[in-house]
Amino acid sequence: MLNKTAVERMEEILRLMEREARKKGAPVFEAERKSASSPFKILVFTMLSARTKDETTMNAVERLFAVADTPAKIASLPLHTLQSLLYGVGFYRQKAKNLKALAAIVAKKGVPRTLKGLVALPGVGRKTANIVLARAFGKTALGVDVHVHRISNRLGIVATKKPEETEKALIKLLKPSLIKNLNRIFVAFGQTVCLPKAPLCSQCPVFAYCWRVGVDV
Repeated sequence: MLNKTAVERMEEILRLMEREARKKGAPVFEAERKSASSPFKILVFTMLSARTKDETTMNAVERLFAVADTPAKIASLPLHTLQSLLYGVGFYRQKAKNLKALAAIVAKKGVPRTLKGLVALPGVGRKTANIVLARAFGKTALGVDVHVHRISNRLGIVATKKPEETEKALIKLLKPSLIKNLNRIFVAFGQTVCLPKAPLCSQCPVFAYCWRVGVDV
């Protein structure tokens, strides 16, 4: 039995989550503002942000684009320079290799607009591809990261073990109009209120809708 009330009130829940996360200065919104000018910047930020705090990723992306701000320029950078610019990002050595190869492809062909095309790029998995499709191209796609997976299960709207299962379940449950913004809002709320440990339930604007699965309050 799932939390049908939360599913039915998801539009309101997302609105309340976003308002609270913006009040608390969720890093993802600042990252979004700085990368929103081009699909390539969104792709780079999203790829680099895996297993890295958004603040750290933002700093690395700012260093990178101050030196090289186009796919062709990034592709031409020596690998050691790219690694130095990305230092601090999780797995920065491997990500530098992937980014250099990815930039060379995008310089010639542009940023793909399909899931198949995006996941064919070096270092781009399904989660990253779906986030890019939603944020860069406005498509109905859902990237499920740790925040989306955790919050969906805490709310009680899914009961899943893996992100892939969460993605499928949410797409079946929710209106398409809600899907493309769900990642950014859940990430923002997960960064500020619905924390991995010791979530701030006393400050939660959707407390009344949440089943708090796995949380001792």
